[in-house]
Amino acid sequence: MPDFTWLWFPLLGIVAGVLAGLLGIGGGTVLVAALVALLPWFDVPASDVMHVALATSLASIIVTASASANAHRKRGSVLWPTVAWLAPGLVFGGIVGSIWAIGVDGSTLATLVGVFCLLMGVRMAWPARPAATAALGDSIITPVPRGPWLGVAGGVIGAVSAVVGIGGGSLTVPLLVSRGVATVRAVGTSSACGVVIALASAATYALVPSIGAAPPSDAAVATKAFGMVGHVHVPAAVGIGLGAWFAAPYGVRLAHWLSGVVLARVFAVALATVGVALLWP
Repeated sequence: MPDFTWLWFPLLGIVAGVLAGLLGIGGGTVLVAALVALLPWFDVPASDVMHVALATSLASIIVTASASANAHRKRGSVLWPTVAWLAPGLVFGGIVGSIWAIGVDGSTLATLVGVFCLLMGVRMAWPARPAATAALGDSIITPVPRGPWLGVAGGVIGAVSAVVGIGGGSLTVPLLVSRGVATVRAVGTSSACGVVIALASAATYALVPSIGAAPPSDAAVATKAFGMVGHVHVPAAVGIGLGAWFAAPYGVRLAHWLSGVVLARVFAVALATVGVALLWP
């Protein structure tokens, strides 16, 4: 009988792609929880599951966020100057956060991810009111945040994202909205930032070996022969990425159709659901 379990990965990618286009979150929060449940089916040892889930989620977000950012770019929703100011910090934070996470045990990481999701869910359920935008005649001048402070913010966003396996949207979107950026443009800009975070973090997870004192288990060594590059499960990342590339444009259409308040509420529910799933004993 053919093995259809691999189909879970592109199916996960479809969900992640819609979320990436809709919310700018790269689907990472949902992917981590789903991968924690799925990876043991593919002989990933329990001691390694959380690290592999984080690394694989970030690797898939390279494709997921790229698809979302490209779709938003076509609609003029990416603020490229803001991305440029954020990028150096995102890269530095992504590398540092990944190295730190590799040395932390899986149960601690799961708790950190769960608490983070719940806090961000509460934060987005009651989003801050955007700063007023300047009007000129019948047009509205969209603020484009710039400045060195974005590099510092990018460092924090990159580090946290690497530790919890996300594209940074749950931090980048509220930051930009608080600076007066319309939600849909904050989502588009966040998608482009997610590509930068995912590239830096996934590369680190793939290249940096485990830092713990204990050597890898026999099962972990055997698993690496079946698609593992460092901590990244390549077949899972590719399958998720393909599904996400197909689905992300549909999420973008929804993002341009729904109001900012509705987007924030959907975001909050998604985050809270994942947080509870990871913290549930």
